[in-house]
Amino acid sequence: MAKPIKITETILRDAQQSLIATRMSTEEMLPIIDKMDQVGYHAVECWGGATFDACLRFLKEDPWERLRKFRDGFKNTKLQMLFRGQNILGYRPYADDVVEYFVQKSVANGIDIIRIFDCLNDLRNLQTAVTAANREKAHAQVALSFTLGEPYTLDYWKDIAKRIEDMGADSICIKDMAGLLVPYKASELVSALKETVTLPIELHTHYTSGVASMTYLKAVEAGVDIIDTAISPFAMGTSQPATEVMVETFKDTPYDTGLDQHLLSEIADYFRPIRDHALETGLLNPKNMGVDIQTLLYQVPGGMLSNLTSQLKEQGAEDKYYDVLKEVPRVREDLGEPPLVTPSSQIVGTQAVFNVLMGERYKMATKETKDILCGKYGATIKPFNEEVKKKVIGDEETITCRPADLIEPELETLKKEVENWSQQDEDVLSYALFPQVATDFFKYRAAQETKVDPALGNKENGTYPV
Repeated sequence: MAKPIKITETILRDAQQSLIATRMSTEEMLPIIDKMDQVGYHAVECWGGATFDACLRFLKEDPWERLRKFRDGFKNTKLQMLFRGQNILGYRPYADDVVEYFVQKSVANGIDIIRIFDCLNDLRNLQTAVTAANREKAHAQVALSFTLGEPYTLDYWKDIAKRIEDMGADSICIKDMAGLLVPYKASELVSALKETVTLPIELHTHYTSGVASMTYLKAVEAGVDIIDTAISPFAMGTSQPATEVMVETFKDTPYDTGLDQHLLSEIADYFRPIRDHALETGLLNPKNMGVDIQTLLYQVPGGMLSNLTSQLKEQGAEDKYYDVLKEVPRVREDLGEPPLVTPSSQIVGTQAVFNVLMGERYKMATKETKDILCGKYGATIKPFNEEVKKKVIGDEETITCRPADLIEPELETLKKEVENWSQQDEDVLSYALFPQVATDFFKYRAAQETKVDPALGNKENGTYPV
């Protein structure tokens, strides 16, 4: 039975992350929040993902302060974040006590919906975060990292969806980070999941391969409940389909969103100059706005493509681009055919670059490649290539348990390490995820507060040389 489709707006997180490397500052976003709050979105995705790292590293902002400001401004709208399971927002697995504390503080500071995913779809890496979200009365949404390949059958997706329902999730998201889900396959997948579980299903995709709007259309007809869209100045390309386009598409149909185009137009007018400025300064690369059909050929997400390009440029080996693209699926196969999403996409991509530049496959392996082969990221859908495993890690011990089971509680130790800089409970979490970057930020913050030159430092009032 057809019903109105709900919209999650991504402009404050994934849209700006995909197009301008998460460089939009809190001050740029705050003036439009009141308008956005009047729209009637299902949710606004505004936190998590790369926003945390970018706030501390590039914008010299406290991500927790950003979240509190969003919460103050959004009186009627649910706030959503993206959470990398046991990796939280970082690049390694953390102890359960850190994961639990992070969820607790995210909810206390204003998050309503936590979208939790794992780069290998290893559900063991999601359970702690889901249970913690349930405990905090937040909405726990588990995301399937969507990918293609022989093992990823409809039965695989149905089985994993059923297990997600059983683990206490409140909804399921099909997270198509590379834009690989084509329209009729979307229809098939959504229908299969709808037959398998009673949870609401959300669809998240990127426009990289040029099919995303059509994919949404077929998914909505098949019964998907929520779609992720971006206001038009930051839509398309490596971002999501445009909010206004999808609203217009379903107007006067049983799926009508009921959202007001005049209000959306005012929001678009606000973000357009920010987009234009990003184009002028080179922050927004016009290449990111086009269609890259190689995504479907090589299954490489848009962000990963730009990473590969910059890695090759640094090595003066841009002519090797297509060799690396062809190597990516081979490395992925060797490493158990994981979905390509942070951090597995970076691991596979970087290893592919090494393999091509060295002229010999796995002559040099990154620490992360070794860790995947040792089982430190979790279980992959297929076994590793035994020859590659032997070459890279030899007889090193591999683990089959949940990686976090081997990590001792670390919260108290982290609190001690950061006590000289800590001004709020949340500071220990910033430090846990990015120790060096957070420490640099704390020094900057102290210097700003005391108006002391951070280069000189002043031990009297608690600031030290950076």
